Amino acid sequence: MQTIILLHGAIGAASQLSKLAEALGNEFQVLTFSFPGHGGRDDGGAEFSMEFFASAVLNFMDENKLDKASVFGYSMGGYVAMYLAKHHPQKIDKVITLATKFHWDEAIATNEVKMLNPDKIEQKLPAFAESLKDMHAPIDWKTLLNKTADMLTALGQNNTLRQGDYASITTPSLLLLGDRDKMVMLDETLAV
Repeated sequence: MQTIILLHGAIGAASQLSKLAEALGNEFQVLTFSFPGHGGRDDGGAEFSMEFFASAVLNFMDENKLDKASVFGYSMGGYVAMYLAKHHPQKIDKVITLATKFHWDEAIATNEVKMLNPDKIEQKLPAFAESLKDMHAPIDWKTLLNKTADMLTALGQNNTLRQGDYASITTPSLLLLGDRDKMVMLDETLAV
């Protein structure tokens, strides 16, 4: 049976992918996990980066004695999957991404970081704030948002994967995008 690892998006957790894991369970060995600092998982005080999260996936594969696996990544999880396909192709069989933002610059990062303000979320979206608190307990969800904001700012200054990097990825990859997605543009997905 083929193994597939499901990777959640930024400020998400493995629990968000449980219905997808259940739906795929008859055809695949499905594994999920939360990135460090997400879903109650300690991050050891590390700064968030795509390299850090990719390393966490590789460690997870080692812990589960997986030489190779396919990866589905939602949003940030898709970026991590493509990073793995670029830098560790021997470990990645196939990649599927959904709603993954590939193009990052300072203006885009600044715009996205504005939406990660914990005080504004608490004030304007209290139910969402409560769900973040519950999803990430005992980790402080505000710290998670701040570390994610720092990671996006760094991506805006130095995009971890540049356009030319994708041409060297030989791992079969399927890039999916919702037609109403306001963050991920069709042209950037087509370019990749």
